[in-house]
Amino acid sequence: MTRGRDSGPEFDHPTEKCGVVGVSLEDRDAAFPTYYALYALQHRGQESAGIVTHDGFQQHQHVGMGLVGDAFEEADIEDLVGSAAIGHVRYPTAGSVDKSCAQPFSVSFKGGALGLSHNGNLVNADDLRDDLAASGHAFTSDGDTEVIAHDLARNLLDDDIVSAVETTMSRIHGSYSLTIMHDDTVLGLRDPLGNRPLVVGELEDGYVLASESAAIDTLGGELVRDVRPGELVVLHEDGSGFDSHQLVAADNTAHCFFEYVYFARPDSVIDDELVYEVRRELGRQLWAEAGVDSDVVMPVPDSGRAFASGYAEAAQDEGASVEFAEGLMKNRYVGRTFIMPTQEAREQAVRLKLNPIRSTVEGKTVTVIDDSIVRGTTSSQLVDLVREAGAEAVHVRIGAPPIEAPCYMGIDMATREELIAADRTPEEIADEIGADSLSYLSLSAITAAVGKSEADLCAGCVTGEYPYDVPGEARDRDIDHPAVDAPAHD
Repeated sequence: MTRGRDSGPEFDHPTEKCGVVGVSLEDRDAAFPTYYALYALQHRGQESAGIVTHDGFQQHQHVGMGLVGDAFEEADIEDLVGSAAIGHVRYPTAGSVDKSCAQPFSVSFKGGALGLSHNGNLVNADDLRDDLAASGHAFTSDGDTEVIAHDLARNLLDDDIVSAVETTMSRIHGSYSLTIMHDDTVLGLRDPLGNRPLVVGELEDGYVLASESAAIDTLGGELVRDVRPGELVVLHEDGSGFDSHQLVAADNTAHCFFEYVYFARPDSVIDDELVYEVRRELGRQLWAEAGVDSDVVMPVPDSGRAFASGYAEAAQDEGASVEFAEGLMKNRYVGRTFIMPTQEAREQAVRLKLNPIRSTVEGKTVTVIDDSIVRGTTSSQLVDLVREAGAEAVHVRIGAPPIEAPCYMGIDMATREELIAADRTPEEIADEIGADSLSYLSLSAITAAVGKSEADLCAGCVTGEYPYDVPGEARDRDIDHPAVDAPAHD
């Protein structure tokens, strides 16, 4: 585990997942566009970054640890020739934190060259690894991405790429959005329940797949649409278009609701909904459900800003005299992994990252808006900061329901024992973090804001009911594989 990863100022939030990219262009090299797209997805992973290209004859790869700008030198990108590419930024949810687990994962075998980037988490990776190892497959990492790659490579020995992917889909269970490169063909695959996001966009001379539409915007492209749950998208090698193959059909989806609440960039579009406007609506719903008349409404930067804006707007529409104001200034030059060897240093970390604006809070009643609370450690320190700056009262409002259970679908979340809401009421949590009051947003408000039913959202971290079977947890939903019979889940 990276130093500071478990105790920094972002510790009270679920941790980002990963970001994937796939690019197929007419005749220019795809490495630089892929690099820029990864920059746009940097918020989804900071542990490592990588790109694999194919020039029509052979595969080229570069992976490195750290942020995108640290993982690549200009010469590295120039060496990645070829008009087909896939890329990845990683935050580990399965596997070690070292270069052996950096993605894309690539392999050359009798069926050609294969590259794979994965956003998500398999719940049956260990069983699949054992099965593949028994068949002679040797593994170089402990991540689940290599398991998918080996299974797909085995299927490609006997089938075309679409059939091979279809067979692999019948064997892997959990959340995944994949960008795949088989020789110089780039593909995008989304899990049958659509838990992880994936979109396809059009460029002037090709097409791009990405975890979020903001990456397409960065390349000057146009969003075409979301890749559908259970759909395989195959980009044409000449950049002229793409083919769609609906491999799996499910009665319901299981979109991760935290994409709307926290993970996705506010300027991204998910299922035709701009994330920023969804968060503003969540803020308005938060006022309707748990509004408190205070002098100032202030966000925890940066994730609480859209919520606070909508909350204040709804309050003012009802005649409240609340003012929206920035009350915490963020130091953007403090990294996620600065060293914090002692509890005193960990408490100092919040002050390094955030500093109150005294004129905003002094002598006033304050409502602090954030997107979520995981363990509560940072929340208590934020409340202390605001009080020390002179606030007369501090109310906390959260734009998501209480997180009461772990996530097994690809979010780095605390264990049930560490979750502050697992065994405490909001009143008890308010007392623990030192707030005058604390309220969460309901799940029904989230479903209304995103325009989906609860049956079409994954809210396992809130309800404890998961879309796939997890040992000791809820059973998975039925999924119809029309062409390939899926084995029973373990």
